[in-house]
Amino acid sequence: ELIIGGNSSLTLMHDAMAWAVLFGTAAGSTPWGRQDNVKFLCPSPGYDRHFAICQHLGIEMVPVTMKGDGPDMEAVEQLAAGDAAVKGIWCVPKYSNPTGAVYSDDVVGRLAAMPTKAADFRIFWDNAYTVHHLDGAPARLANILTACRKSGHPDRVLLFGSTSKISFAGSGLAFMAGSPGNMAWAKNHLGFQTIGPDKLSQLRHVAFFKDMAGVLTHMQKHAAILKPKFDAVLEVLERELGGKGAAEWTRPTGGYFINIDTAPGCARRVVQMATEAGVRLTPAGATYPSQKDPLDCNIRIAPSFPSVADIRTAIEVLGICIQLTRTEQLEGK
Repeated sequence: ELIIGGNSSLTLMHDAMAWAVLFGTAAGSTPWGRQDNVKFLCPSPGYDRHFAICQHLGIEMVPVTMKGDGPDMEAVEQLAAGDAAVKGIWCVPKYSNPTGAVYSDDVVGRLAAMPTKAADFRIFWDNAYTVHHLDGAPARLANILTACRKSGHPDRVLLFGSTSKISFAGSGLAFMAGSPGNMAWAKNHLGFQTIGPDKLSQLRHVAFFKDMAGVLTHMQKHAAILKPKFDAVLEVLERELGGKGAAEWTRPTGGYFINIDTAPGCARRVVQMATEAGVRLTPAGATYPSQKDPLDCNIRIAPSFPSVADIRTAIEVLGICIQLTRTEQLEGK
């Protein structure tokens, strides 16, 4: 039920999507590329590179609101059950990019069990931050593969992960998991792409981490570096914006991002103003399909690279830009 690939889980996700477009999801199924229209559900705000894969392959993206415990399941269930063109959904289930949300047991169970009009519906389960805890007890996430099996849909989910942001960037390991049927499907196509992955890299990982306990100990060192940076962001946001009604933000317990929602209609102006002041942010709208945030309110903060001192300065500038933009809006400028 597991394939270990090269260094990039994004490559495996792209390839799995491309195989479905070119060849279908199973022997005898109609390739998605030969069907009239193919749609994918995109919990938003979400991961821009997921959306870019769909855009690159000509797959229509359907935004679904991302809530604190996962996607809006009433909308997901309605769309999946009512339209055979809806072929799947993107999911970052733990410390989701960018909100930090963790999927609840209820959401996992409903994704596994829900009726879908498309027999070849697939969940692309990108568990990118599974061990990326910041502090306290790790968040619990139900096993989607087990849930799908128990619900009678063993082939519904494809799981992805990697040691990206665990070992050295560009030299990690990527993983794909799923039912025996799905893994046979993947191996069949991979056999035409590669003789095999980098076994020396696999050996380096085993020699360094040794076991799961070694991975978790290593990630505690990462958390010791990252948590002060997240704390600095949250401290300055609260000082600059707390109680002013100009913005709301998440307080994640893991992952790599803090999600900020300004008042509607402000995000692009805030990012522009911050750029002019010398602070470069992720482009507004990047967390939505086709880079189109319908409310123009979402800004993703990734505080992992700068120093704590630089983070404090940058977030102070951001806070001022949010307040100035909101003031302009209220004054009708």
